[in-house]
Amino acid sequence: MTKPEMTTNPLLTASMLPLLKRLTWPVMAGMLTLMSFSLVDTFFISMLGTQQLAAISFTFPVTFTLISLAIGLSIGTSAVTAKALGAGQTADARNDSLGALWLSALLVLLLALLGYAVLDPLFMLLGATDDILGYIREYMVIWLAGSVLLVSPMIGNAILRAAGETKIPSLVMASGGLVNAVLDPLLIFGLGPIPAMGMTGAALATVISWLTGFVFIIYWLSVKRGLLTQWFLPFKVFIHVSRKILQIGMPAAGANMLTPLAMAVLTAIMATHGPEAVAAFGVGIRIESLACLVILALSMTLPPVISQNFGAAQFNRVREAYRLCCRFVLLWQAALYLALALLAYPIAAVFTDNPQVAEYLRWFIWIMPLAYGLQGVIILTNSSFNALHLPAKAVVLSLFRLFICYVPLAWFGGVLFGVTGVFIGCILANLLTASVAYYWYNRVLLRYV
Repeated sequence: MTKPEMTTNPLLTASMLPLLKRLTWPVMAGMLTLMSFSLVDTFFISMLGTQQLAAISFTFPVTFTLISLAIGLSIGTSAVTAKALGAGQTADARNDSLGALWLSALLVLLLALLGYAVLDPLFMLLGATDDILGYIREYMVIWLAGSVLLVSPMIGNAILRAAGETKIPSLVMASGGLVNAVLDPLLIFGLGPIPAMGMTGAALATVISWLTGFVFIIYWLSVKRGLLTQWFLPFKVFIHVSRKILQIGMPAAGANMLTPLAMAVLTAIMATHGPEAVAAFGVGIRIESLACLVILALSMTLPPVISQNFGAAQFNRVREAYRLCCRFVLLWQAALYLALALLAYPIAAVFTDNPQVAEYLRWFIWIMPLAYGLQGVIILTNSSFNALHLPAKAVVLSLFRLFICYVPLAWFGGVLFGVTGVFIGCILANLLTASVAYYWYNRVLLRYV
């Protein structure tokens, strides 16, 4: 095995706390920008009418399935490529990078063709009416046709993060969101010689934003970083690379799909307490996605650090990185909880004027964020298991959290104490799962340290 070049690789040599800070802040900025432009996208589509907005809502299961596959493949790509780089196996890392791009493109193309073939019966099964189905077709035909342009930048970003580069992936995310936000009103409503294209325009804006990211990331990987020095792999090498990535990527994609399934069950539980409870829960979950931004950013930057040091057999640095991140998210989310708790009344007033919804939302803010730090420990542990090439453990942990703890305890809490009992059940589930996750991961590390 070639020894890694320790003196030139900060992921293997730099002081851990400054390193994690340097890697994470650019990712946070990119994600925040992307989230804000996503809201803009939804806003413009809502201006077309209720049926068009409903059509976009119906597309979620299909688009999320494809995106979950892309996320899983990016996790596998990052883990495999970072381990090769950490071990000093640069040629293997280049093969892994190219193989990941081709594998993801082929799998997403097959899934897109399947989605196109079953488009009408699938959405009719989901409950779409004929009127809404027309709008779904306008959007999804374009979206599916361009979906390869979505997955390639995601895989490219994973390759760059594996090499310790987080600024460029953040710029790719932000620039794609900006292009989409600028093109949305132009293509949806038209301007001058540009005709109004409605839902088709919304899909075109999205695909063009993906194309921007695709061109940028391929240029950066090939010209700037030299991680793509060829365009084709021998078939046997491609199969070998694909197996390595799929061993991690497919379990990660499956685990990623468990969360919306559990959220659907929780929404059904909330529905037993009335539409006001569902409305408050829906707003609360959106607040949660922003409140956990730091956790999500760390879950993207921690795995390359772990994988590279794992590949270099620097197991003490693996343990240090994991523990530092867990400690940080607990302290960060505790401070954030205090801010949210103090702002519960004005936040509720911004989102609703219904007094019952506002009350439920305030209770959500006063209770649920108490466990966001614990939730962060769980998410980071899942990411770290994938980084150690142990995806089965990440899947087991996700199943344990969502379907052994989260859903049952939320249901039981709701039976005993109503809506606030559901929230309390979620906290207890996160406490139990985080304790198991932290203990389990450290036990696994004892094999190496």
